[in-house]
Order: sequence, then C-alpha cells, then structure tokens
Amino acid sequence: MQKNLMRRQLPLLAIVLLFILGGCGYKPSTHYIKNVFDDSIYVDVLVSHSEPENAVYVKDALHEMVINRFGGRVVPRARAQTLITASYDGTRFSPVSYDADGYITRYRAYVRMKFDIKTSKGDFQRSITSTVEENIDASSTLSSSLRIEAIRVGMAKALDQFLAYAASQGALHEKDKKKDQLK
Repeated sequence: MQKNLMRRQLPLLAIVLLFILGGCGYKPSTHYIKNVFDDSIYVDVLVSHSEPENAVYVKDALHEMVINRFGGRVVPRARAQTLITASYDGTRFSPVSYDADGYITRYRAYVRMKFDIKTSKGDFQRSITSTVEENIDASSTLSSSLRIEAIRVGMAKALDQFLAYAASQGALHEKDKKKDQLK
C-alpha cells in the first residue's frame, strides 16, 4: 500500500519541483556561461617545468568542462572564437597537525592556477588558489604519489572555482544587458 501511494505521489512531486525551480527564476550555470564564452573554444595549457605530468590532466579536465558544463565545442585554435589558456602556478605545502612524536599527520596544499580568457565579448584573467587537506601516516613521508594526487585534487577544485567565476561573470553580463534594454 505504501509503495503504491509513493508511486502515485512521485509524478506530482516532480511537477511541483519543476514549478518551484521555474518560478524562482533558476537558470543553470551553462545559461550564464554562454553570456561570456562563444560556442567554439580552444583550450591551451601551459606546461609547468616543475609539474609537467599534470598538464595532460588539466587539459583533459578543461575539455570535459567545456563540453559538459559550458555546452561548447572544443575546436582547433584557428576556428575558435574563445581561447582559454590555463597555467599551473605552483603548489605550497604546509603541515597542519602533528602527532605526539612530532611527525606530520595532516598537511595542507595550496594549488595556484591562472586562467587567461580571450573572447569576442572581451578578455579577462583569473588567478585561483585552492586548498586541499590530506592525512598522512605518521611513519611515512609525503611521497611523490601523494603529492601529485593532492595537486590534482587542488587543480580540480580550481577548475570548479573557475567555472563558478565564469558563471558569475555571465550573470553580470546578463544583468547589464537588461539594464541597457530598459534605457
């Protein structure tokens, strides 16, 4: 009986949710990003001499972001209307906590990335620092694999922050367009 009641209420709940989201003016970030970026995008990643292995990771993550989150197309540089250049600007590690013997048990990584964007609608730059905290065993040192993983997690967070920044810029552009139309 409970299952039948839930099955009948599910379509009603979905309709109510659609009305709430539509009525409050919700728009996905893709809508706002289209106010900043053109549809055809070229992604360039500057390879860091200190972390060359992460360049491929960043380029793949940016391609995925352009396709899945921006709703754009990745094209060769000659056909692109928008150019995104991302560069890794370094990582700094600092201990956060120690055990009774003085061994580091938790560290924080500060990952810095820089984004240069050139579009037909204007150019802008954004530097982002993301933080990642990780535990390590008291008997181990911060190995290369732990270091690379912390940097990749930090880069993923920086890419998400870049997406949020781009969406906020798009919302501002949309607001300015509406003001100009009212004049």
